[in-house]
Amino acid sequence: MINEIFYSIQGESTWAGLPCVFVRLMGCHLRCGYCDTEYAFHEGKRWAVDDVLAEVERIGGGCSLVEVTGGEPLLQPSVHELMRRLCDAGKTVLVETSGACDIAACDERVIRIMDLKTPGSGEVERNRWSNIEQLTQRDEVKLVLTSREDYAWARQVIAEHRLPERVKAVLLSAVHEIPPGRELPGATGLSLRDLAAWVLEDGLAVRLQTQLHKLIWDPAARGV
Repeated sequence: MINEIFYSIQGESTWAGLPCVFVRLMGCHLRCGYCDTEYAFHEGKRWAVDDVLAEVERIGGGCSLVEVTGGEPLLQPSVHELMRRLCDAGKTVLVETSGACDIAACDERVIRIMDLKTPGSGEVERNRWSNIEQLTQRDEVKLVLTSREDYAWARQVIAEHRLPERVKAVLLSAVHEIPPGRELPGATGLSLRDLAAWVLEDGLAVRLQTQLHKLIWDPAARGV
């Protein structure tokens, strides 16, 4: 089930700033309080894989970078055929996953951006810690932080699992202010300046990231 397919600027990860086609799948089994794509929980329609591939080419004009996201894309078994065929077509394929699903089934050519859930997300107990052993130097780990407590938790996890040695990049994000949704409580936001100060104080081997698309367009805009 597809929620939306759109062509935009990649807003996060080490791929930020590059033109990218996004394929957003419907559905998620998590309910992170700060989620900014709550509309993807229930909105979507069924597409054939061939039709998705054709739409990626149509709107992207040959763009070589594609991200499969959600929701939680790995909940849908057919996502693996989609990602495999995108790779076969010569695309660089990113998948953004919560890490609550098994990432081992992904095609080895797919770059996995795994979002480890912090206590402030409300879903920390859903982390599938065995996924960490599957990560490679092509993959990235993202942690969205809501507070100083989340930062301290993330710092400990990064050290215990030696994440900078395992992956291409460890990405720290300060949560944006998110209004309450239909199912979610929202978030008050975390100062990016405060997060930067904590990272510099501790000398963490991480990449501080913003959501670039929210600086370019309205933070509540869809399809960007």
